[in-house]
Amino acid sequence: MKVISFKICPFVQRVTTLLEAKNIAYAIEYIDLSNKPDWFVKISPNVQVPILLLDDGEVLFESDAIVEYLDETTGTPLAASNPITRAQDRAWAYLGTKHYLVQCSAQRSPDNALLVERQKKLARAFQRIENQIGTGPFFRGKEFGMVDVAWMVLLHRASIIEACTSYDFLHGFSKLKEWQKACLQTGLAEKSVSVDFVTRFSNFYLAADTWLGQQMRTRSGQACCGPSACRVEDMACCA
Repeated sequence: MKVISFKICPFVQRVTTLLEAKNIAYAIEYIDLSNKPDWFVKISPNVQVPILLLDDGEVLFESDAIVEYLDETTGTPLAASNPITRAQDRAWAYLGTKHYLVQCSAQRSPDNALLVERQKKLARAFQRIENQIGTGPFFRGKEFGMVDVAWMVLLHRASIIEACTSYDFLHGFSKLKEWQKACLQTGLAEKSVSVDFVTRFSNFYLAADTWLGQQMRTRSGQACCGPSACRVEDMACCA
């Protein structure tokens, strides 16, 4: 199978995180969303990434559908066996994924006031899931599951921002910080992205026209990375 991807798309990372967690072999092809190939436009119903090309030629789109299919058809399921728990986990996963673009928007904030405003939206979601996390280390306890897959994306990207700028999107959420630590220690975050992910991510979200990028430059006196290879409008092309 092959995943069609844009290198910093959070929805793609959700799919590849699941594939890596289940140790499923896959190929990946990166495309330029500002110059979409004709073949991609023809086979992607919503003209967004990710799409999953199956070995028999079938095409799956939308990350929700893709991860559900992959969990049902490959390896040992990560989803809970109990129908009620499984439905609850699907809802908690959705709470995470519907905040992917909220996080993207916050990271791209041009000034502190807008960052604070956008962070409030994230904080509401963080508080809700903070209240649901048990003894850990993962959302449902000792086993890494589908909620962890969905939220790994948010937690990973928050860790990069904190490492580069000292701005902590998870400040004040102690359980969330422990969950972040446990998820990152699996090594799945690094495996689920391209080798140049941090550079590309930083180019876009820590660019000179972002408040976080400006703060980083004020402290360090230099940019973290080179010119951006991404555009703001590209982030509307994944789901």
